Order: sequence, then structure tokens, then C-alpha cells
Amino acid sequence: MNPIDATDRRIIQATQAGLPLTPRPYHTIAERAVPNHYALGYRANGMTVWDVPDEQIDELGRRVGQLNFVSHCYRRPRHLPEWPYNLFAMIHGRTQSQIDEQFQQIAELLGEHNRGHKTLYSTRILKKTGLRISG
Repeated sequence: MNPIDATDRRIIQATQAGLPLTPRPYHTIAERAVPNHYALGYRANGMTVWDVPDEQIDELGRRVGQLNFVSHCYRRPRHLPEWPYNLFAMIHGRTQSQIDEQFQQIAELLGEHNRGHKTLYSTRILKKTGLRISG
């Protein structure tokens, strides 16, 4: 059995007395329970983009997405010839050198399937909003 982490603990505490009486109770809970990585000292961010074979992207994406420093990983369409990248992975670190090390770990994991890559570093914080689904 895995011990609960800080996020799990916040979610349990936010819901143990019942859901909040708001029009969007899960949104209200998420605003209280999801950690802000900037507030936790993770000030370096990099969107890593990779050109990997389409027939292997599901498996490679799962492997990259399981790395503990990857906050989200997803497939995007290529826009050839200018943009050959189809696998995106957002990484967070305390410093840019830590991001560079994490980038190298992804490159090593992808190995021969890595046909090209870039890291796009964040330069400023834009307004952040939670996930929104229109119905």
C-alpha cells in the first residue's frame, strides 16, 4: 500500500465533511487541493517537445508521463515542415539546470525513438485557470 501524499491529504481533508455547497463542488475542492508549483519553489518550467514515431507514441508517452517530474504529457499533431514534434511533456524544476537534467532523462528514455526535440522554457507566469469543460 502506498502512503498518501500531500495532495491526497488535502483532498481528503477538503471532502471528509462532505462536498461544499457550491454550484461546482469539485471545482471548489480543486482550487483548494491542487498544489501551486510556483509556491512550492518550482520556478523553472519547460515544455519539452519530441519527434517520435507515430506508431510508438502511445507507449513512449505512457513511459514519459510516468516520470515524477512530468506534470502532463500528451500527443499533438505535427505541422510539417516547420513543426515536426508530436509528443509534448511539461516538466517543472527549481532551476533551469534541473530542467536540463530532466530533459536529458527523457531523451535517454526515448533513446533511438527520439528523432528531434526542443525545450521551450517559460519566461513569465500567465493567468492560470483550472480545467474547464463546457457542456
